[in-house]
Amino acid sequence: MDEAIFIGGGGVDYGVHQGIALKYANRHGLVAGATGTGKSVTLQIMAEGFSKAGVPVFLSDVKGDLSGLCDAGSETFKLHDAFTERAGKIGFSDYCYEKFPVLFWDLFGEQGHPIRTTISEMGPLLLARLLELSDAQEGILNIAFRVADEQGLALLDLKDLQALLVWVGENRSELSLRYGNVSTASIGAIQRQLLVLENQGGTKLFGEPALELSDLMRTDTDGRGMISILAADKLMGSPRLYATFLLWLLSELFEELPEVGDPDKPKLVFFFDEAHLLFDDAPKALVDKVEQVARLIRSKGVGVYFITQNPADVPEDILGQLGNRVQHALRAFTAKDRKELKLAAETYRDNPRFKTEDVIREVGVGEAVTSFLEKKGVPGVAERTLIRPPSSHLGPVDGPVRRGVIDSSPIAGKYETLRDRDSAYEILTRRAAEAAREAEKAEAQEAEAEAEAEREFTSARRYSPGGGGTSRKSGSSRSRAPDSLGEALGRAVIKELGGTTGRRIVRGILGGLFKAR
Repeated sequence: MDEAIFIGGGGVDYGVHQGIALKYANRHGLVAGATGTGKSVTLQIMAEGFSKAGVPVFLSDVKGDLSGLCDAGSETFKLHDAFTERAGKIGFSDYCYEKFPVLFWDLFGEQGHPIRTTISEMGPLLLARLLELSDAQEGILNIAFRVADEQGLALLDLKDLQALLVWVGENRSELSLRYGNVSTASIGAIQRQLLVLENQGGTKLFGEPALELSDLMRTDTDGRGMISILAADKLMGSPRLYATFLLWLLSELFEELPEVGDPDKPKLVFFFDEAHLLFDDAPKALVDKVEQVARLIRSKGVGVYFITQNPADVPEDILGQLGNRVQHALRAFTAKDRKELKLAAETYRDNPRFKTEDVIREVGVGEAVTSFLEKKGVPGVAERTLIRPPSSHLGPVDGPVRRGVIDSSPIAGKYETLRDRDSAYEILTRRAAEAAREAEKAEAQEAEAEAEAEREFTSARRYSPGGGGTSRKSGSSRSRAPDSLGEALGRAVIKELGGTTGRRIVRGILGGLFKAR
């Protein structure tokens, strides 16, 4: 078992070592079983084994009891005698208590280092899943992401996306001509879902500094793989947020890591606890995405292990790719339970010593039916296995121990301070402010123009042609220059013509003219 992760003892007397060959550990796996049958302990001892082999591990701590990995077990522990007896029974000769290198993570930044991503990195597909959007709403989200790319708007946090959606709504007429209908009702629905996500603590997930994948793939000074533990007890209050985040992380690993072919051991092992949350009500596009990742990510040196109550929780196309299996007890109380139990048993290679279906029903706590890939990747025969005891502390550690691990970790202080750099919200806010200033300036200019026009109109009504533009005010004649002799005679003649004598002269002249004709 030097090149394998020791899981437990099988065979008639539980003396035959059962384990996951490191060479095939990136062929993925499944840990299944009813509540209370020992899945968490199996997850703990698998993490220990991979860490000792120099393989980094990422897992989520749904119940809060996996934090014990950072502390060694103790001889004063109530199960010490039982652990020692079991170790002897399965031939675990070098069993001892020890602690393992751990990095604590927490989306809310309370029980570990903050772990974040950005809106852009999450992408529209996963965001639509997270927000439970309709097809039409998802289409508008895709338009928003396209606009952000074209205009160089960085989408880092929720307020960036909210500001961008407001802009899309204000410019919907122009965008509709190019991309199709953009309705304010759909934009409003997305904004409401973002508000719900914000109330669930989603603001803590998005922002910078974003997680660097290299921090999940560390080893300590002794060459042991670091075990990254995501505090998920509070996160499980928002199951869709939990599942979407883990799927994003898995997708990032798939997209960012280089191809390594078939390595001697994995570069990282990823445990996806409560895997049914990923597939419940998932659209086909999302399931197809998970299947693609599961099929191809092994060439990146990453092994993915799903932990769930029933193998039926995992879609068949994905289940067929999980080569290393640990099946704890399944209870068959109903016809549906019996059918699912039978289907689970049929996925194992038969062991002539027992009927797999019966053993899955009968195994006790700390026991399981196991099957691991052997030479050339062939599934091993189903074996009834007694799971080895953990070397680390069984159960959660207290607050001071956890805090000590966080403060002394190699990444202490790297993610704790939120950084809010220039992004879509700030850029659009500046544009809006500048547009408001321009509008205010234009309005002031228009008001000034109207006032000027009013002044000109008023001046035109009071204009006097004979006075050279001078108003006829009382006493103005006193300020004029004296009239010339010609002007005085002209005014006298005109005045006389306007009188009785003048009218007679005009009538005489006009009468003579008409008689002449």
